[in-house]
Amino acid sequence: MKKADIEAAMRSHPQAAFWGFDPKKLKPSVRLRRGKVRDSFELGERLLIVTTDRISAFDRVLTTIPFKGEVLNRLSVHWFNATRDLFPNHLIEQASPRSMLVAKGEVIPIEVVVRGYLTGSAWRDYENGRAVSGVSLPAGMRVNERFPEPLLTPSTKEEQGRHDEPISREEILRRGIVRAERWAEIERAARALFRRGRELSAARGLILVDTKYEFALSEGQLMVVDEMHTPDSSRFWLADSYDELFRAGKDQRKIDKEYLRQWLMERGFSGEGEPPAIPDEVRAEVAWRYIQAYQLITGEEFVPQSLDSEAEERKIASLLG
Repeated sequence: MKKADIEAAMRSHPQAAFWGFDPKKLKPSVRLRRGKVRDSFELGERLLIVTTDRISAFDRVLTTIPFKGEVLNRLSVHWFNATRDLFPNHLIEQASPRSMLVAKGEVIPIEVVVRGYLTGSAWRDYENGRAVSGVSLPAGMRVNERFPEPLLTPSTKEEQGRHDEPISREEILRRGIVRAERWAEIERAARALFRRGRELSAARGLILVDTKYEFALSEGQLMVVDEMHTPDSSRFWLADSYDELFRAGKDQRKIDKEYLRQWLMERGFSGEGEPPAIPDEVRAEVAWRYIQAYQLITGEEFVPQSLDSEAEERKIASLLG
């Protein structure tokens, strides 16, 4: 898919972007939990998770991006299947272009962030002399420098509207969020999944820079949930230019959702006050960047399986019974 195809779809298919299932159409027995991007519906021992086209920045839901939900859903399915032999995950099957049926579990309220490079918020903490989630780093490191071993930096998983906060392993255990043996299992799983993600990304000419994992317990068994190695949860760089740009102290060539955040900040919005209206040309550019990410990560052309949000809603309705 090319950028011109996105612009054409936005003109000829105004429903190409899917805000989410209308809760007024739900039966009273169906429970909906609406997040910033994902909606989940309880179906007995299963959940139906719908990845909408909503996009958030600075913890605010701002607009929709055509095809975004389908890109994220299909990428997560791709990675869940590519790592299933390493560690269990909640995927049962892809149910529609933007949804998946998954096993229900009790989510552990910690986001497990694995960092391969000193960048982003970790660099900002380091530059200001602060530890990173309780980890003190050696002096003299440079921005975007690779760690000898990936750094595991957990954060709290807060409700919508509140900011996640860094938390150390010691604090997790002190609060009794999980037992020491369970946390050790989570650390081993996160490191193994990150190692696999790095290997498969390298084969596609990409660097998996950092990512976050979420875990849940189902009948006492730990499993990976939510999403995996998507542009929303991960940072990717192009591998062929890393060394040259690092030596020069320049920004890396990125594949993530930073474009929209930068566009907003240039207009004075970083989470407070009224956000600026986001024009269609910016929405198309963001959509193109998500689709580029899909094509680079999977090595496959992105061909939309659905242009019609009403068709998506009908499919979801049929699954909800």
